[in-house]
Amino acid sequence: MRAFAADLCRFRSTAGEEAAAADFVERALDDLGFETYGWDADPAVLADHPSFPDDVDAAAVEGRRSVAGVLELGEVDAEDPDAAREDGEDASTPTLALNGHLDVVPAEPGEWSSDPFEPAWDDAGGDEGGATLTARGAADMKSGLAACVGAAADLRAAVANGSVSLPPSGLRLAVEAVAGEEDGGYGAATAALASPYPFERDAAIVAEPTELCPVVAAEGSLMARLEIDGRSAHAATRWRGEDVLPRFEAVREAFADLERERCESVSHRLYGESPVPWPVVCGRVEAGSWASTVPATLSAEFRIGVAPGETVAEVESAFRERLASVVADDPWLRDHPPRFERFSVQFEPAEIAVDEPVVEAVRAGLVAAGLPDVEPRGATYGADSRHFVAAGVPAVLFGPGTIDEAHYPDETIAWREVERAREAIAAAAVRFATDRAAGS
Repeated sequence: MRAFAADLCRFRSTAGEEAAAADFVERALDDLGFETYGWDADPAVLADHPSFPDDVDAAAVEGRRSVAGVLELGEVDAEDPDAAREDGEDASTPTLALNGHLDVVPAEPGEWSSDPFEPAWDDAGGDEGGATLTARGAADMKSGLAACVGAAADLRAAVANGSVSLPPSGLRLAVEAVAGEEDGGYGAATAALASPYPFERDAAIVAEPTELCPVVAAEGSLMARLEIDGRSAHAATRWRGEDVLPRFEAVREAFADLERERCESVSHRLYGESPVPWPVVCGRVEAGSWASTVPATLSAEFRIGVAPGETVAEVESAFRERLASVVADDPWLRDHPPRFERFSVQFEPAEIAVDEPVVEAVRAGLVAAGLPDVEPRGATYGADSRHFVAAGVPAVLFGPGTIDEAHYPDETIAWREVERAREAIAAAAVRFATDRAAGS
């Protein structure tokens, strides 16, 4: 598992560059005896998804390849797989997806103490023997994917040697390595709308870095671009122009006020400890054309948090109303209304019940792995779990590492936590199969 994770971290699998990493995982799963499946992000399919633009650019999805490996354990192994598929699969066999994403965010080498795509183990244990792994994707979330592969392989061995007994219905595991999670979930969304399998998935564990805590609610986000027009003028006679920057600051302050109001008025039982449960961030601003010219154009891109139970459309409406109040107070903006439009992929929030069987299975898996049972919580980030939930498949986030390391320089994970995740996920899969057989 160490070698698998480290080799996977060597791939620079940023957006659109996941194919080589997908091929590596597919070969590894095939060598381990999994039945493999593969699919590419499909712009025609994604165009029907409410979170994606209607005109998904084919070039934007090129190379966004996802793969999966399937194991059929227990009594289901005794069946003729081909005959079972001809019959549309045995509906009594529970199927649990173990999901991780292949893509990573870019890394700035100057901010790292070592090459971000050359995995480094801490000196205490030497090469591939250390207590921590540092690389881009180590925490988010290639080690989590490695834990899923390890858990599935462990469980197959345990069933084969008789140390684990499954109910007569058996268990099917689908270990998925998907593309494009960071920028919208291209792989997971395609598989949700056009399943690559000849069977249905009953539940999923998405191995995001949750510090080995089950996360049952993931925040959504509105991605919106603000454009403001002013009037240019020479800096020496700036009073002849209409500067866009003070107007932008007025909008940003109004949005910050709305963020504070929403954090007080929009409550959720799983987010009470978060200092800013529904954050608003302006992550990109571009204005003006010349240092000695009054800036007459501005484009700013916002990421606006959407609480579980809300919709992107509802939150967009609230921010449009607040923008309208700023426009009403400015004569120039009243005559030259700014534009506020969605861009890129929208993230709808997702939530499942805390007593969903897959959540109970994960909690039982924690205990079986010698870890304390912990109450499920919510996360202020989005994840591919929402695509499962939207398709009617309950999905819980659970994996090693912390989100604090995600997207950071010197991204690091404690390897013991990966091993614990592997144990807990394998135990959770057994509990899931047992509960399904008991009709829980």
